[in-house]
Amino acid sequence: MEEDGKKSPPPVQQIFVNDVHTYVSKHVAEIIGEIEAPDESDDDDTGDETPTPLDEPAFQVVGTSINEEKVQNLHQLYVSPSRAELQELLLECDVVVYCVTESAAQQQIEEATWALAVLRDEMENFKTRRYFILVSTLMTWTNFRVSDPNNPVVPFLEEDFLRRRPHPKFRKHNELEKLVLKLPRGKASKLKGYVVCAGFQYGMGENLFHYFFKVSWSMEEPKVPIFGSGENFIPMIHVRDLGRVVQGIIKVKPSSRYILAIDESKNTLEEVVKTISDVLGPEKISKLLPEDAIRMNAFKPEELDCLNVNLQVEASIVSDSLTFDWTSEEGLVKNIKNIVKEYKLARQLLPIKICLIGPPAVGKTTLAMKLCQYYKLHYINVKSMFDEKITQLETIIATEEYEEEVAEEAQAAAHDQLEYIQRTLEDNEGVVTEDLIFEVLREKLYSKGSMNQGFVLDGFPETLDQAKMVFADESQENQDVDVLSKMPRYNKSVTPEYIFSLEAPDDFLFKRVQELPECVAEKMRYTQDEFKSRLGAYRQRCRAPVTLLDFFDHRELHPEYLDISSDDSEYTSSMKKIIEIIGEPKNYGGTPEEQAEQKRRKEEERKQKLAAEAAERKERKAATLAEMTGHYEDWKKNLGMVVEQESEMLEAKALPLRNYLMKYVMPSLGEAMLECSKVKPEDPVDFLAEHLLRNSTED
Repeated sequence: MEEDGKKSPPPVQQIFVNDVHTYVSKHVAEIIGEIEAPDESDDDDTGDETPTPLDEPAFQVVGTSINEEKVQNLHQLYVSPSRAELQELLLECDVVVYCVTESAAQQQIEEATWALAVLRDEMENFKTRRYFILVSTLMTWTNFRVSDPNNPVVPFLEEDFLRRRPHPKFRKHNELEKLVLKLPRGKASKLKGYVVCAGFQYGMGENLFHYFFKVSWSMEEPKVPIFGSGENFIPMIHVRDLGRVVQGIIKVKPSSRYILAIDESKNTLEEVVKTISDVLGPEKISKLLPEDAIRMNAFKPEELDCLNVNLQVEASIVSDSLTFDWTSEEGLVKNIKNIVKEYKLARQLLPIKICLIGPPAVGKTTLAMKLCQYYKLHYINVKSMFDEKITQLETIIATEEYEEEVAEEAQAAAHDQLEYIQRTLEDNEGVVTEDLIFEVLREKLYSKGSMNQGFVLDGFPETLDQAKMVFADESQENQDVDVLSKMPRYNKSVTPEYIFSLEAPDDFLFKRVQELPECVAEKMRYTQDEFKSRLGAYRQRCRAPVTLLDFFDHRELHPEYLDISSDDSEYTSSMKKIIEIIGEPKNYGGTPEEQAEQKRRKEEERKQKLAAEAAERKERKAATLAEMTGHYEDWKKNLGMVVEQESEMLEAKALPLRNYLMKYVMPSLGEAMLECSKVKPEDPVDFLAEHLLRNSTED
């Protein structure tokens, strides 16, 4: 009952979403669940005609899954329910949403068909109208019947959905769409159906387009492959925008029952892949045959069918009837930077940026190589960086002979830069100037590989001024000093987030250098005079009022100190400490061979651990048994002594009694027994008693 004229909140509506462990259903459920129950307010101002929160329905999203993985905004999760449990759940819900967009969705199709039949059979018993929303796929449009064969390029219209024809592998999807559209119409109907025909989804970690993102991010291939011509147009939609379309249908309940959910983009597959490669990867693509995708295990056959779709569709119902804030209305190509950020964050592909600082010969290079191998990072050292840059420029210049795709401008720029580096080295007698170091280093830090996976800086920067030059935030150079003093002045994109200072005493370092072969020492500039000078310069920089470590410390990038004074040539303890600080690798892991080797190594370590534990248990058991045996022998010895002592004591106690018997009892008893043996009476005991009594009386 309403009190004080206040409007009571609407009843909670329950929304069902199937298989929330899958890509589309998970994000659809999360978006629908964002509609929360209205907040109660004491504000009596009703002059504003804008709808209040009370006009919004309150939703509780429930879903099924094959695991217990948590889904955001989900009210209740049902793990692998039986058909009877699922039927009871469906009949309790106001809206049932079935997503069957996944390429291998036969089980989903069968379950959705069964669920629709259950609701249709029970709809006469519903007290209020229920809704069934099917999220389908544009694969039901691939063989669209063209009305004008002379002009097949004209985009298909949304209202022409009755002329759609499905791909052979998606006929069951089309049949299910027809079943939903056949539900009774009119206000009297207790069950209304909607079909949301979705474009191919992208965003939030990716699904269908994940291969292109992964190959681009890893930078392992010089070109990102496209399987086919790439000239086909692919209708697409961000997966969160698809969720908002479903959310809008639940809220608005439009009159149209067949709705296309696509964004405004009109891009070909080549444009999509080229954009991904340009922003995330090597900035080059190559075209391969479709069958190569199967051979390379890049895509499944049904996924390849989706990528080869060539459709241009005009949709209007979403823009005309539903109002919401789009995540990517203009499409993947125009929003690629945000899509890449989503991809990295959703898959936790976060770059790991490390800087190793320490005196010469402390082992920075060895440790840096181990870290690069473990975390799959890029190694940055001044010398190797310049060698790599020169090789890269020479390759670009030489490409003219066998590839026409390299622009003349790029070759000319590479030629000029190579000449500049060589001229600078000649002018400075082979010594690399700091300006040149900074220029090449910035280019390396901002490279796709460093920005994607991360890097390990080996021994650079060496000074405070170098750190300021490399890691200064250029966007703050023109700001007021007062503003700058209140915020950290460094470029977060390229500044290392993990600083490790390797420490070792001078005696240890001198001993390590002296043990090196002479040729190695000369190559590494570890001769006695050079090493002493370099070590002295490092110690002097460490005694400065403001040091290189202070640069990071003042910006709350607190260095970690590692003691390298032991003879651990494998740096096992240092690696263990660094891994504890940084955590596990944030990438896709190693190659299949490396993963197999890691698995083999872990299995071997597990077996060694079990063997060591078994040997320890056996040793403890043997020690316990030996201890018990010793205790038993001592017990036996003590028991023998006790028995012997007891026997001696009893014998000592029995001696007076024996003497008494021999003197007073045995003579009379012996005489009686001798007489008894002569007479042999019938009752020898009675005879003995009378004989002893008679002799006793006589005595």
